[in-house]
Amino acid sequence: MFKKYRILLSVCFVAFLTSCSTTPPKSPGVPGEKPSYTASSPSKPYTPVHDYYKNDRSMQCVPYAREASGIPIRGNAHTWWTQAQGKYECSKTKPKVGAVVVLSKTKRNKYGHVGVVSGIIDNRNIEVEHTNWGGSVATRRIVYKRMPAIDVSENNDWSKIRFWNYPSSSFGRIYPASGFIYPDKPVASKKSASMNE
Repeated sequence: MFKKYRILLSVCFVAFLTSCSTTPPKSPGVPGEKPSYTASSPSKPYTPVHDYYKNDRSMQCVPYAREASGIPIRGNAHTWWTQAQGKYECSKTKPKVGAVVVLSKTKRNKYGHVGVVSGIIDNRNIEVEHTNWGGSVATRRIVYKRMPAIDVSENNDWSKIRFWNYPSSSFGRIYPASGFIYPDKPVASKKSASMNE
């Protein structure tokens, strides 16, 4: 009887060791998981900064981004990308500090979203200043000054973005992005200025 238990215990131990050695590593950016620092994550270990404050009332993302960036575009967030064409310098693939990042319209995010790039970590990771973001009235009243955002697109073209979720300490859902609007002088103004010089 003792021999049977010893054999059973040995089999269980071997099975345990085998399962430990063959468990695949987690991929970066999975909900509920702290980010691992691979090629698609920060090149150096990066701890998200809890730099935010709460407002007494909600503020829409558009007026906040307009004030923070100095870009005077109005209307629903997803329309900023189209409105900026031919008026401001834009890029689908290159974030820049001070640029407005525009999230596209989706079923879940029917008005889109805008925020302002407040920091560049590396070619896949940035920090964003924005408000009216989250799953509740309380979180939508928070102004985030340096929220991490990660490019999860297959081609590193910033067409798919995930924002950091502080309560869960993980990156949230994937959102399609239109691109970045640079806060430089409007394109038309640059042309007219060069013509007058």
